[in-house]
Amino acid sequence: MKSLLRIKIVLCLTFLFLGGLASAQESFVNFPLPQHPDTLRILSIGNSFSDDGTQYLPDLLESAGIRNVILGRLYIGGCSLERHCREYETGSTAYRYDKSTANAWRTVSAQATLLDGLQDEPWDVITMQENSGYSGIYDIMHTWLPRLIGIVRKEAVNPQATLVWHGTWAYAANSADERFSFYDRSQEKMYESILDCVSKLQDDFNIPVVIPCGTAIQLGRNTSLNNADEVPADNPVFDLTRDGYHLSRQFGRYLAACTWFEALIRPTLGIGVVGNSCRLRKTEYSLSAKDARLCQKIAFRACGNSR
Repeated sequence: MKSLLRIKIVLCLTFLFLGGLASAQESFVNFPLPQHPDTLRILSIGNSFSDDGTQYLPDLLESAGIRNVILGRLYIGGCSLERHCREYETGSTAYRYDKSTANAWRTVSAQATLLDGLQDEPWDVITMQENSGYSGIYDIMHTWLPRLIGIVRKEAVNPQATLVWHGTWAYAANSADERFSFYDRSQEKMYESILDCVSKLQDDFNIPVVIPCGTAIQLGRNTSLNNADEVPADNPVFDLTRDGYHLSRQFGRYLAACTWFEALIRPTLGIGVVGNSCRLRKTEYSLSAKDARLCQKIAFRACGNSR
């Protein structure tokens, strides 16, 4: 009888636990990406990594002949999920708000609030990310992401905006950033930790769409794009970064923008990044046709792996 009672208790606790997980999953309602909208509106809530990731996205859109995409970039350097929540609570004007309505970034305000950007447009897609140092520490993300999701759902003009995660990259192997110590100064450990966190948050917070910049950058580091011999002797940084963690302004940023394009533009507008003619020709970071195509193929591969 005692054994039977124990079994019943275990079963009851199991059902309660599973029911709790189901309720938690259901509480984070998300919506699919829009299909061929007349205007596609994408807002990133982030930090300097979202700045890196989207810097050349308007250039790629222009080269593809796409002129019906509005981009918003709302960020504070180094901002964490926790800080976004606290900035909202205080109504802080610490954000920089950039916008692209004609495939060119312009600064709307250097002293914006979270609401200034969030309520400026009926955004179809809203991306979020963690501070780079915490991007592989799930306990921190798990604490603050639901709060930020709650803010977005409460304040967004479009109640059916798709919430998307920007999966960021591991630091350069020689990074001097103090946060690299969280991962024993191992790029591989940091990268695997980020992937593990992304997988968990997809399940826990119903975020099926990820912009896999971390994967794209890691793949790019194993190609000719990552040529350390070209780094100036007085600036010994490599692994597609310019300082150990921010992306290099040529290949790093271009590869990340290709990944944003492939992750969001292909499934919404049906146009992929491979074959895009953008090579940043009018800038000092001009790419060869070979290198541009390599970046595009890496982005395609990274997004294929994340689906």
